[in-house]
Parts: sequence; C-alpha cells; structure tokens
Amino acid sequence: MARLVEIFSSIQGEAELVGVRQIFVRFFGCNMRCEWCDSPETLTAPRGPLLPARLEERPGSGRFTRLDNPVDVAGVLGGVRRLNDVPHHSVSLTGGEPLLHVEFLERLIPAIQGEGLPIYLETNGLLPDHLSRVVDRLDWVAMDLKPPSCTGQPWPNWLELHRRFITIARDSERRPRLFFKLIVSADADRQEMRSAFDLVAETAPDCSLTLQPVTPFGRVRSGPSMEAMLGWHELAATRLRDVRIVPQLHKLMNVL
Repeated sequence: MARLVEIFSSIQGEAELVGVRQIFVRFFGCNMRCEWCDSPETLTAPRGPLLPARLEERPGSGRFTRLDNPVDVAGVLGGVRRLNDVPHHSVSLTGGEPLLHVEFLERLIPAIQGEGLPIYLETNGLLPDHLSRVVDRLDWVAMDLKPPSCTGQPWPNWLELHRRFITIARDSERRPRLFFKLIVSADADRQEMRSAFDLVAETAPDCSLTLQPVTPFGRVRSGPSMEAMLGWHELAATRLRDVRIVPQLHKLMNVL
C-alpha cells in the first residue's frame, strides 16, 4: 500500500510531452524540499489520522471523492479505470517523489500497463537504486536536474546521483524514453548550470532538455527574466542539440 495525495485527469504541463492528456497518480512524500515546490501537500505529514486522497469523479470535472489512505493497488487501478473512460496518452506517476514507493510501484506498474496505458515517471533523479527496480517497466522517464542554487537546498552529491540515474535508465533492456527538465531560479549558479548541461551532453546527448523558469510560489516571489533564460538556453545549446524553454503550461491554463 502507498500514501497518495490525488488521482486526476489533466494535461501534462511540462517538458517534452507538454500538452498530452494524462491520468496523474500523485504520491505523498519527497526526499527534497525545493523552495519553489508547487505541491507542498506532498511534503508534510499531518498530525493525527492520515488525510484521505482525492479521486476525481470524472475526467476534467474538478470534482473529487475521498479515497482512504494508504491505498492498495486495486484502489489505484479502480481510480485509473474510472478516469480512462476518455482517451489518455499515459499515466503519470508523480509527487512528491514516486520512487520513494518503489515496492508499491513494482506491483502497480504492471497492473496499469495491463489496462493498455503506458507509464510516465516524473522524478527528481536522485534515487538511482530505486529506479533500477522498475526501469524495465517504464515507457518514459521525465528526470529533473537539481542544481542546489536552483532548488535552494544543498545536495553535495547531486551530480554523482544524477549520473548513476541516467546510466541505469540508458542501460536498461527496455530503454525508456528519457528526457530532462531543469527548473531555473533567479539565483541559478553558472558553474552548477554548466555542470548540469555537461552531464547531459556526456551521458545522454540525444535527449531533450527543457529549461523551465520557476513559477513564483511559496517563498519564491519571482523567477528569472527572459533575458536570463535566453542566456541559459545559449549556454546549454552550445552543448546539446535539443534545448527548449517552456513555462508550466498547466499553470498558465489554470488547471491541475
């Protein structure tokens, strides 16, 4: 069983598959505390009994029923089936950090794929050993790059963990489609950004990189200027073939 925040239908608002319609399974819990995190409900456990998860009643309705936590595989599968009454591209496992629930994912992913739905994993790319347990079941891996100056959280071995994570994704038998997202803050450090771009160039040069200006939220009051974003794009594009700047589309459209 696993603790969830919600299951709902929406469009993917970030990175390479922006605009496709997905069923989102949002897990509780994360191993990071990014200053700009726009899903704070995934981070802090409330005191007392577990709060229920939310399950959208029908796709796009914005109306939710309760799902008692923790949820078993049958409960998640039932929610996915309910929303899959209309065509969806895939199921996004998101959070928080879904790989914290890897034992649950080992059972859940085959069940969802049995419904004919591909699996899209959204991850911070810092749990390579967890990835190794499910990578041969994944169809897409949307991996964040986490320079400490962009997250506001020191993470001394972030590059080493990212490198191991990428290697596991690239060496797997299934070889899921891998692409990268880097949320850029106004305080982004040039050396850290260069290191992130170099890492992708060395390990996965054929994969796309999306530079996403941080959306002001919580303690973050402003993001980088467009001039700054174009400068980061130029630095990345000297190393990589496929670099794009894309803001959070779902935020612009005011949907989940």
